[in-house]
Amino acid sequence: MGTHLITGAGSGIGAAVARRLAERGEELWLLARDVGRAKELAERFPGAHTLVGDLATPEKLDWALGHQRLPERLDSIQHIAGVIELGAVGDLPAKAWQRQLAVNLVAPAEITRLLLPLVRIAKGDVVFVNSGAGLTANPNWGGYAASKHGLKALADALRAEEHDNGVRVTSIYPGRTATPMQESTHRQEGKAYDASRWIDPESVATAILTAIDLPRDAEIKDLVVRPGR
Repeated sequence: MGTHLITGAGSGIGAAVARRLAERGEELWLLARDVGRAKELAERFPGAHTLVGDLATPEKLDWALGHQRLPERLDSIQHIAGVIELGAVGDLPAKAWQRQLAVNLVAPAEITRLLLPLVRIAKGDVVFVNSGAGLTANPNWGGYAASKHGLKALADALRAEEHDNGVRVTSIYPGRTATPMQESTHRQEGKAYDASRWIDPESVATAILTAIDLPRDAEIKDLVVRPGR
C-alpha cells in the first residue's frame, strides 16, 4: 500500500485519482485550502488524512505544513490543483498573473521542496498535471500558459536533479477535460459548455495511475492526453 499526497482532490481529475487510490486501499493525504474544505474532503474520502495550506499564498506553506503532522514517507506527490484566468496580454492585470503563477507554479515548487525528503525515502514519484497550454500558448491564454510552461521547466529540472535519488518525475498534459474548471473556462470564453465533447476525468486519472504504477525499471517523463472525439 502506497502513501500519496494530492492537491485538487475536491473535484475533477484530483477527485477521480483520490477515489481510485482509496478503492485500492492506498493511504491518502489531501491538501485543502482551509479547514472547512479539509472537513469536506475528510467526509468525502473516509480514512484520508487532510492537510491545510493555501496554494494562493505559497510563501506561507512552509509555516502551515510545519505545524501539522506529515506522513513518514510519500510514494507520490500529485500536483493536480490549478486556476485559470483568461485575458489578452494587453488586458490581463498583474494580480491575475500573480494568482496563476502562485497556484500553478510556485506552490507546486514549494510543496515539492518541503516534501521531497519524504519522496526520496520511498523512491517515489512526483506528478505534475500540466496542460496543453504548457506546450503551446494561444491568444488570451498568456498568463495561464506562462504558469504551465514554467511548470514544465520545474518538472524537467527536478527530474534531472533527482534521478540519482530514485525519484521519478512525470508531466501529464491533458487536453480539455470535463471538469468544473473547464466549465469556468468556457464561461470566460463566452462559449456553451458540453461535457460530452471533452476528456472524462477518469481517463486522465488512468494516465496518472499508469505513471506511478509503472515498474521501477522505467519512467514516463511526458504524457500527452487528447480528446478522442
